[in-house]
Amino acid sequence: MKIVCKRCLLAEIDRDAYTEKLMEYIAAVPEDKRVDEDEYQRRLELCRSCEQLANGMCAVCGCYVELRALKPNSHCPGSGKFW
Repeated sequence: MKIVCKRCLLAEIDRDAYTEKLMEYIAAVPEDKRVDEDEYQRRLELCRSCEQLANGMCAVCGCYVELRALKPNSHCPGSGKFW
C-alpha cells in the first residue's frame, strides 16, 4: 500500500520511474518559460501549506504542483487567483 503524504512535494517523497521523469522534465524547462527561483519557491510554499496537497498533486485539479508553480501565467485552482 502506498502511503499518501499530505503537504509533500514530489521532490520530498520516494521517487519511482514516473516521478523521476517528471522531475527531469521540470528541470529541463527553459529559463524563459519559467518563473524565477524565488517566485517558484514562494509558490511551492503556498502549495505546501494547502490542505488540498497530497503526494505532490493538487486535489482540486489533479496537477503536479511543482509543474504548475513553474509556469509564469498559471494560477491556483483552489482560489482561482494568480499567484
